[in-house]
Amino acid sequence: MTIVRQPTRAGIRDAAGKLAEILPRSPLYTHDMDGVAVAFKAECLQPIGAFKLRGAWHRLTAIDPKERTRGVVAFSSGNHAQGVAWAAKRLGMPAVIVMPSDAPKAKRDATMALGAEVVSYDRATESREKIAAHLAHARGAALVPSFDDPWVIEGQGTVGLEVMSQMVERDLPDPAHFVVPCGGGGLSAGIALAVPEARVTVVEPAGWDDMRRSLEAGWIEPVGDDPPPTACDALQTKQVSERTFNVLAKHDARGVAVTESEIRAAQRWAAGRLRLVVEPGGAVALAALLSGRVAPEPGLVVVLSGGNVDIDAYARALATE
Repeated sequence: MTIVRQPTRAGIRDAAGKLAEILPRSPLYTHDMDGVAVAFKAECLQPIGAFKLRGAWHRLTAIDPKERTRGVVAFSSGNHAQGVAWAAKRLGMPAVIVMPSDAPKAKRDATMALGAEVVSYDRATESREKIAAHLAHARGAALVPSFDDPWVIEGQGTVGLEVMSQMVERDLPDPAHFVVPCGGGGLSAGIALAVPEARVTVVEPAGWDDMRRSLEAGWIEPVGDDPPPTACDALQTKQVSERTFNVLAKHDARGVAVTESEIRAAQRWAAGRLRLVVEPGGAVALAALLSGRVAPEPGLVVVLSGGNVDIDAYARALATE
């Protein structure tokens, strides 16, 4: 009988130790919202502009050094791509990233600048999972999914451990409620494992809110056949994994969806109030707060998960009222 490794809180502590050796903690900001000090975890200020390097570093450092020469293969629209490329470069590993042809140019260029080889695919007609699996098999490389991997989930969960210590240092209430952007659920599942006593709300763009519907139904519900366009390229996951769904379902997490106009408003608010550049997918949790779908409360933590914007699109978002 094969035992399948599952993500654990102990694994998250191990990942935190690894990351502490190479990176400072990302900042935690607070802002008064209706008389409540709400905390904002600025993962948009990571070296690659997103939280994804956490899981990538934990996963790649778990590969036997003798096997690292074979490299790594991943699939991503940009943030996981950069996380894997960043970790691979530090470890001297070749990296191949399968990216959609419509991925933001800034994310594609940044991934290539980190030394990764990029293989394009058509998001509408081709399967990134199949392409990546074929490449990994052909090259004997390690395949690193963007969320359906225990090490990746553990690495992302270090966000929760950092917030716990930062709240204590700032004399703030213990984290009671995390509001988290969700594509495949790796970040939210990791936080749920890291801080089991806190509630978790996952936030997705409307029409791509399959995790929300899955949690409400009690089984995995994929995105429909004709989802609406969204600026959240990082959150266009058509079906979540059993691994992330099971963690969140066991934790009694809930989900909400936000509109494109609410996401743009959140980007503008982050720029004006927090002085932070936040990409659309990284702003959905903030959009849930500003739209009233999540209420301010002591111990509320909003995760700003990424800041890799397309400059022209970002300028349009800031100019739109």
